[in-house]
Amino acid sequence: MERGVFLALLAYAFWAFADALIKQLGKTIGVFEVGLVLTSISLGTALVLKPREEKVRDVFRLRHPWLMQGIATLRVISGVSLTYAFMTLPLAEAYSLGFLIPATSTILSVISLKEDVRAERWLFIAISFAGVLLVVRPGFGELQWGHLAMVACVVAHAASSTLTRFVSSNERRISLLIVPPIYTVAFNLVMVLILGFQVPNLTEAALMVACGVFGGVGSVLYINAISTAPVSRVEPMNYSQIVWALVLGAFFFNEIPDTLAIVGMVVVVLGGIGAIYADNLRARWTRIRAA
Repeated sequence: MERGVFLALLAYAFWAFADALIKQLGKTIGVFEVGLVLTSISLGTALVLKPREEKVRDVFRLRHPWLMQGIATLRVISGVSLTYAFMTLPLAEAYSLGFLIPATSTILSVISLKEDVRAERWLFIAISFAGVLLVVRPGFGELQWGHLAMVACVVAHAASSTLTRFVSSNERRISLLIVPPIYTVAFNLVMVLILGFQVPNLTEAALMVACGVFGGVGSVLYINAISTAPVSRVEPMNYSQIVWALVLGAFFFNEIPDTLAIVGMVVVVLGGIGAIYADNLRARWTRIRAA
Protein backbone atom coordinates (compact mmCIF):
# COMPACT_ATOMS: atom_id res chain seq x y z
CA MET A 1 0.00 0.00 0.00
CA GLU A 2 1.26 3.48 -0.87
CA ARG A 3 2.64 5.33 2.17
CA GLY A 4 0.42 8.39 1.72
CA VAL A 5 -2.72 6.25 1.48
CA PHE A 6 -1.71 4.31 4.60
CA LEU A 7 -1.13 7.57 6.50
CA ALA A 8 -4.55 8.83 5.38
CA LEU A 9 -6.21 5.65 6.65
CA LEU A 10 -4.46 6.13 9.99
CA ALA A 11 -5.50 9.80 10.12
CA TYR A 12 -9.16 9.01 9.56
CA ALA A 13 -8.97 6.21 12.14
CA PHE A 14 -7.61 8.62 14.77
CA TRP A 15 -10.33 11.15 13.90
CA ALA A 16 -12.99 8.45 14.18
CA PHE A 17 -11.79 7.55 17.69
CA ALA A 18 -11.82 11.26 18.60
CA ASP A 19 -15.43 11.50 17.40
CA ALA A 20 -16.35 8.46 19.50
CA LEU A 21 -14.80 10.13 22.55
CA ILE A 22 -16.86 13.27 21.83
CA LYS A 23 -19.97 11.10 21.87
CA GLN A 24 -18.95 9.56 25.21
CA LEU A 25 -18.19 12.97 26.73
CA GLY A 26 -21.60 14.22 25.61
CA LYS A 27 -23.25 11.98 28.21
CA THR A 28 -21.97 14.12 31.07
CA ILE A 29 -20.32 17.29 29.68
CA GLY A 30 -22.04 20.13 27.81
CA VAL A 31 -21.47 20.71 24.12
CA PHE A 32 -19.86 24.14 24.57
CA GLU A 33 -17.44 22.94 27.25
CA VAL A 34 -16.32 20.02 25.10
CA GLY A 35 -16.05 22.33 22.10
CA LEU A 36 -13.97 24.83 24.11
CA VAL A 37 -11.41 22.23 25.20
CA LEU A 38 -11.13 20.49 21.83
CA THR A 39 -10.95 23.70 19.78
CA SER A 40 -8.30 25.10 22.14
CA ILE A 41 -6.19 22.00 21.50
CA SER A 42 -6.88 22.36 17.76
CA LEU A 43 -5.78 26.00 17.92
CA GLY A 44 -2.55 24.98 19.63
CA THR A 45 -1.94 22.37 16.94
CA ALA A 46 -2.56 24.98 14.23
CA LEU A 47 -0.01 27.33 15.82
CA VAL A 48 2.58 24.55 15.86
CA LEU A 49 1.87 23.58 12.24
CA LYS A 50 1.67 27.13 10.84
CA PRO A 51 3.75 27.94 7.75
CA ARG A 52 7.28 28.79 8.93
CA GLU A 53 7.59 31.79 6.66
CA GLU A 54 4.47 33.48 8.09
CA LYS A 55 4.35 35.24 11.47
CA VAL A 56 1.69 35.05 14.17
CA ARG A 57 1.57 38.84 14.32
CA ASP A 58 0.16 38.82 10.76
CA VAL A 59 -2.88 36.67 11.62
CA PHE A 60 -5.32 39.59 11.60
CA ARG A 61 -3.71 41.51 8.75
CA LEU A 62 -6.51 40.38 6.49
CA ARG A 63 -6.79 41.07 2.79
CA HIS A 64 -10.46 40.08 2.75
CA PRO A 65 -11.66 41.15 6.21
CA TRP A 66 -15.40 40.77 5.63
CA LEU A 67 -15.15 37.44 3.85
CA MET A 68 -12.82 36.16 6.57
CA GLN A 69 -15.42 37.12 9.20
CA GLY A 70 -17.94 35.12 7.21
CA ILE A 71 -15.62 32.10 7.00
CA ALA A 72 -14.91 32.22 10.73
CA THR A 73 -18.61 32.55 11.61
CA LEU A 74 -19.53 29.62 9.38
CA ARG A 75 -16.77 27.54 10.98
CA VAL A 76 -18.21 28.35 14.43
CA ILE A 77 -21.62 27.10 13.27
CA SER A 78 -20.19 23.97 11.69
CA GLY A 79 -17.96 23.18 14.68
CA VAL A 80 -20.66 23.55 17.33
CA SER A 81 -23.23 21.71 15.20
CA LEU A 82 -20.80 18.86 14.50
CA THR A 83 -19.99 18.41 18.19
CA TYR A 84 -23.68 18.35 19.10
CA ALA A 85 -24.50 15.91 16.30
CA PHE A 86 -21.81 13.44 17.37
CA MET A 87 -23.03 13.70 20.95
CA THR A 88 -26.64 12.90 20.11
CA LEU A 89 -26.72 10.77 16.93
CA PRO A 90 -25.55 7.23 16.22
CA LEU A 91 -22.04 7.52 14.76
CA ALA A 92 -23.00 5.89 11.46
CA GLU A 93 -25.88 8.33 10.91
CA ALA A 94 -23.69 11.32 11.74
CA TYR A 95 -21.02 10.21 9.28
CA SER A 96 -23.55 9.45 6.54
CA LEU A 97 -24.93 12.98 6.78
CA GLY A 98 -21.42 14.42 7.00
CA PHE A 99 -20.47 12.73 3.74
CA LEU A 100 -22.85 15.16 2.02
CA ILE A 101 -20.31 17.97 2.51
CA PRO A 102 -18.52 17.33 -0.84
CA ALA A 103 -21.84 17.20 -2.70
CA THR A 104 -23.07 20.40 -1.02
CA SER A 105 -19.73 22.09 -1.76
CA THR A 106 -20.15 21.17 -5.44
CA ILE A 107 -23.64 22.70 -5.55
CA LEU A 108 -22.42 25.91 -3.89
CA SER A 109 -19.41 26.13 -6.22
CA VAL A 110 -21.73 25.99 -9.23
CA ILE A 111 -23.96 28.72 -7.80
CA SER A 112 -21.27 31.08 -6.48
CA LEU A 113 -18.10 30.30 -8.43
CA LYS A 114 -19.81 29.34 -11.71
CA GLU A 115 -17.81 26.12 -11.90
CA ASP A 116 -18.57 23.68 -14.70
CA VAL A 117 -19.83 20.37 -13.25
CA ARG A 118 -20.41 17.47 -15.64
CA ALA A 119 -23.48 15.24 -15.76
CA GLU A 120 -21.73 12.21 -14.24
CA ARG A 121 -20.83 14.18 -11.10
CA TRP A 122 -24.45 15.29 -10.68
CA LEU A 123 -25.42 11.62 -10.98
CA PHE A 124 -23.07 10.61 -8.17
CA ILE A 125 -24.29 13.53 -6.03
CA ALA A 126 -27.87 12.30 -6.50
CA ILE A 127 -26.74 8.78 -5.52
CA SER A 128 -25.17 10.13 -2.31
CA PHE A 129 -28.34 12.02 -1.40
CA ALA A 130 -30.40 8.88 -2.03
CA GLY A 131 -28.12 6.90 0.27
CA VAL A 132 -28.54 9.43 3.07
CA LEU A 133 -32.32 9.25 2.69
CA LEU A 134 -32.09 5.47 3.17
CA VAL A 135 -30.07 5.97 6.36
CA VAL A 136 -32.16 8.75 7.91
CA ARG A 137 -35.55 7.96 6.32
CA PRO A 138 -37.30 11.27 7.04
CA GLY A 139 -40.99 10.69 7.71
CA PHE A 140 -40.41 7.05 8.73
CA GLY A 141 -37.73 7.23 11.39
CA GLU A 142 -37.52 9.63 14.31
CA LEU A 143 -35.79 12.86 13.31
CA GLN A 144 -33.81 14.42 16.14
CA TRP A 145 -32.19 17.78 16.77
CA GLY A 146 -28.91 16.04 16.03
CA HIS A 147 -30.01 15.45 12.43
CA LEU A 148 -30.80 19.15 12.01
CA ALA A 149 -27.47 20.04 13.65
CA MET A 150 -25.60 17.82 11.18
CA VAL A 151 -27.45 19.40 8.24
CA ALA A 152 -26.46 22.83 9.59
CA CYS A 153 -22.87 21.58 9.86
CA VAL A 154 -22.89 20.31 6.27
CA VAL A 155 -24.23 23.59 4.85
CA ALA A 156 -21.98 25.80 6.99
CA HIS A 157 -18.86 23.73 6.30
CA ALA A 158 -19.54 23.64 2.55
CA ALA A 159 -20.17 27.40 2.50
CA SER A 160 -16.97 28.12 4.45
CA SER A 161 -15.00 25.89 2.07
CA THR A 162 -16.43 27.76 -0.92
CA LEU A 163 -15.51 31.14 0.57
CA THR A 164 -12.06 29.83 1.48
CA ARG A 165 -11.47 28.79 -2.12
CA PHE A 166 -12.50 32.29 -3.19
CA VAL A 167 -9.97 34.07 -0.92
CA SER A 168 -7.20 31.45 -0.74
CA SER A 169 -5.28 32.77 -3.74
CA ASN A 170 -4.17 35.95 -1.95
CA GLU A 171 -5.11 35.56 1.73
CA ARG A 172 -2.36 34.59 4.16
CA ARG A 173 -2.38 30.88 5.00
CA ILE A 174 -1.79 31.66 8.66
CA SER A 175 -4.98 33.74 8.69
CA LEU A 176 -6.97 30.90 7.10
CA LEU A 177 -5.43 28.48 9.61
CA ILE A 178 -5.74 30.51 12.84
CA VAL A 179 -8.67 32.95 12.58
CA PRO A 180 -11.55 30.39 12.44
CA PRO A 181 -10.47 28.42 15.56
CA ILE A 182 -9.94 31.70 17.46
CA TYR A 183 -13.57 32.61 16.76
CA THR A 184 -14.75 29.14 17.77
CA VAL A 185 -12.78 29.20 21.04
CA ALA A 186 -14.16 32.66 21.83
CA PHE A 187 -17.77 31.62 21.11
CA ASN A 188 -17.54 28.45 23.20
CA LEU A 189 -15.88 30.37 26.04
CA VAL A 190 -18.68 32.94 26.11
CA MET A 191 -21.33 30.19 26.13
CA VAL A 192 -19.54 28.35 28.95
CA LEU A 193 -19.37 31.57 31.00
CA ILE A 194 -23.09 32.16 30.43
CA LEU A 195 -24.27 28.58 31.05
CA GLY A 196 -21.70 27.64 33.67
CA PHE A 197 -18.59 25.50 33.75
CA GLN A 198 -18.79 21.92 34.98
CA VAL A 199 -15.50 20.78 36.45
CA PRO A 200 -14.73 17.41 34.84
CA ASN A 201 -13.72 14.46 36.97
CA LEU A 202 -10.48 12.61 36.30
CA THR A 203 -12.07 10.21 33.81
CA GLU A 204 -13.73 13.04 31.85
CA ALA A 205 -10.52 15.08 31.87
CA ALA A 206 -8.57 12.08 30.59
CA LEU A 207 -11.12 11.54 27.81
CA MET A 208 -10.87 15.21 26.80
CA VAL A 209 -7.08 15.03 26.64
CA ALA A 210 -7.23 11.76 24.71
CA CYS A 211 -9.75 13.26 22.29
CA GLY A 212 -7.51 16.26 21.70
CA VAL A 213 -4.46 14.02 21.22
CA PHE A 214 -6.31 11.78 18.74
CA GLY A 215 -7.50 14.83 16.80
CA GLY A 216 -4.02 16.39 16.78
CA VAL A 217 -2.30 13.17 15.69
CA GLY A 218 -4.93 12.74 12.97
CA SER A 219 -4.19 16.25 11.67
CA VAL A 220 -0.43 15.60 11.57
CA LEU A 221 -0.94 12.26 9.79
CA TYR A 222 -3.30 13.85 7.26
CA ILE A 223 -0.88 16.67 6.47
CA ASN A 224 1.87 14.08 5.90
CA ALA A 225 -0.51 12.00 3.77
CA ILE A 226 -1.37 14.83 1.37
CA SER A 227 2.31 15.81 1.16
CA THR A 228 3.36 12.31 0.06
CA ALA A 229 0.41 11.20 -2.10
CA PRO A 230 -1.96 12.89 -4.57
CA VAL A 231 -5.11 14.30 -2.99
CA SER A 232 -7.11 12.17 -5.45
CA ARG A 233 -5.81 9.06 -3.66
CA VAL A 234 -6.12 10.48 -0.16
CA GLU A 235 -9.71 11.79 -0.41
CA PRO A 236 -11.43 8.41 -0.93
CA MET A 237 -9.90 7.17 2.35
CA ASN A 238 -12.33 9.51 4.11
CA TYR A 239 -15.04 6.91 3.56
CA SER A 240 -13.15 4.40 5.73
CA GLN A 241 -14.67 6.29 8.65
CA ILE A 242 -18.03 4.62 8.00
CA VAL A 243 -16.39 1.30 8.92
CA TRP A 244 -15.04 2.78 12.13
CA ALA A 245 -18.46 4.29 12.84
CA LEU A 246 -20.09 0.85 12.58
CA VAL A 247 -17.41 -0.86 14.69
CA LEU A 248 -17.15 1.79 17.41
CA GLY A 249 -20.89 2.34 17.50
CA ALA A 250 -21.57 -1.36 17.91
CA PHE A 251 -18.90 -2.12 20.52
CA PHE A 252 -19.12 0.98 22.70
CA PHE A 253 -22.61 2.41 22.22
CA ASN A 254 -24.67 -0.63 21.20
CA GLU A 255 -25.65 1.06 17.92
CA ILE A 256 -26.61 -1.60 15.39
CA PRO A 257 -27.96 -0.14 12.10
CA ASP A 258 -30.70 -2.12 10.35
CA THR A 259 -30.24 -3.61 6.89
CA LEU A 260 -31.75 -0.65 5.03
CA ALA A 261 -29.46 1.79 6.86
CA ILE A 262 -26.39 -0.30 5.98
CA VAL A 263 -27.49 -0.35 2.33
CA GLY A 264 -27.84 3.43 2.50
CA MET A 265 -24.32 3.80 3.90
CA VAL A 266 -22.92 1.68 1.09
CA VAL A 267 -24.77 3.83 -1.45
CA VAL A 268 -23.40 7.05 0.15
CA VAL A 269 -19.84 5.71 0.01
CA LEU A 270 -20.20 4.50 -3.59
CA GLY A 271 -21.64 7.85 -4.65
CA GLY A 272 -18.80 9.78 -2.99
CA ILE A 273 -16.00 7.58 -4.31
CA GLY A 274 -17.62 7.50 -7.76
CA ALA A 275 -17.67 11.31 -7.90
CA ILE A 276 -13.97 11.48 -6.98
CA TYR A 277 -12.89 8.93 -9.57
CA ALA A 278 -15.13 10.46 -12.24
CA ASP A 279 -13.35 13.78 -11.73
CA ASN A 280 -9.94 12.09 -11.83
CA LEU A 281 -10.79 10.16 -15.00
CA ARG A 282 -12.03 13.29 -16.75
CA ALA A 283 -8.91 15.24 -15.70
CA ARG A 284 -6.66 12.42 -16.96
CA TRP A 285 -8.53 12.25 -20.27
CA THR A 286 -8.22 16.03 -20.67
CA ARG A 287 -4.44 15.82 -20.15
CA ILE A 288 -4.17 12.99 -22.67
CA ARG A 289 -6.11 14.98 -25.30
CA ALA A 290 -4.02 18.08 -24.64
CA ALA A 291 -0.82 16.07 -25.15
